[in-house]
Amino acid sequence: MESPKFTTYLRCLCMLLLCAATLNPAFPLKNCTFPAIFNFGDSNSDTGGLSASLITPKPPYGETYFTNLLEGSRMAGSLSISWVSKSLGLPYLSAYLDSLGTNFTHGANFATAASTIRLPINIIPRGGFSPFYLNIQYSQFGQFKNRSQIIRQKGAVFANLMPKGDYFSKALYTFDIGQNDHSEGFFNNMTIEEVNASVPDIVNKFSTNVKNIYNLGARSFWIHNTEPIGCLPYILANFQSAQRDSYGCAKPYNDEAIVQLRKDLPLAAITHVDVYSVKYSLFSKPKEYGFELPLIACCGYGGIYNYGSGICGQTITINGSQIFVGSCERPSIRVNWDGVHYTEAANKFIFDQISTGLFSDPPTPLKMARHNI
Repeated sequence: MESPKFTTYLRCLCMLLLCAATLNPAFPLKNCTFPAIFNFGDSNSDTGGLSASLITPKPPYGETYFTNLLEGSRMAGSLSISWVSKSLGLPYLSAYLDSLGTNFTHGANFATAASTIRLPINIIPRGGFSPFYLNIQYSQFGQFKNRSQIIRQKGAVFANLMPKGDYFSKALYTFDIGQNDHSEGFFNNMTIEEVNASVPDIVNKFSTNVKNIYNLGARSFWIHNTEPIGCLPYILANFQSAQRDSYGCAKPYNDEAIVQLRKDLPLAAITHVDVYSVKYSLFSKPKEYGFELPLIACCGYGGIYNYGSGICGQTITINGSQIFVGSCERPSIRVNWDGVHYTEAANKFIFDQISTGLFSDPPTPLKMARHNI
């Protein structure tokens, strides 16, 4: 049975993703135009950062979206951040770490798969976590802001590849990170109590980075809380003794963290987005939304969760025979893609729900989440 203190502290973590900020009660009442997006996060919003720098995903990644292998996403197809860009009338968001074919006119994506808020203990290639944790992403943004304007001054083609200087104060700043800080602790054999004890420091690290980005001119924030990781096959397969809830999710790993941190960033418009509730609904009532088998990976091999014996995209040997670990037949009706990530269909569903403002605090639709400048 989970610790009450763990529940209390973890109720601080997802909304830690609101950072150290005061929600501005005077938010716009009409649609606004964002000229750019700057995104920070992990694989939930990585459009090619990890692929360009460290690990390139192989088919069947990207199979439901023809450009995704170029993007280097760890998903089956489009991510929620892709739908955000499309909804705002902006082009595909280029990864900051990608040096080939990128265009940063309308923003940049600093997210990389396997990223954490804190410096991880086990970093690729010795471990499973990205070296580009949130503090590095903030540093990259600072460099990008300064150097992009120097490059723009060269004119010609350079001016058409970098954002205008005033875009930085008018842009939307999106955050989706924190899940891997939980899972790193659990996979390092930390107890619930030990993970609990790490949460205040995670909160502080997140808040510090959002404040720093605010100090560089950011004013409009769209911040996701963390997801129900106890419903994902990679948790279910590795922690089989954990108590399950009525939908089959691992309860001790699923305490939602929603405590609002109210500090003083008086010029910011901050929208906290409860993606936890939206994602959990895919596990609690999948049939209602046209999905099935939510706890089972679409692309995987082994065990009751189709995860563990082989990783998506690998060729493995079973009883002397080689087997390619590929996709299920109908990813369009599945929730989980590879044991860790969501399918394109699930991402589209999630975006459709959160963009309305019904799961936001304040209840602001995506297109109305801009700070009045």
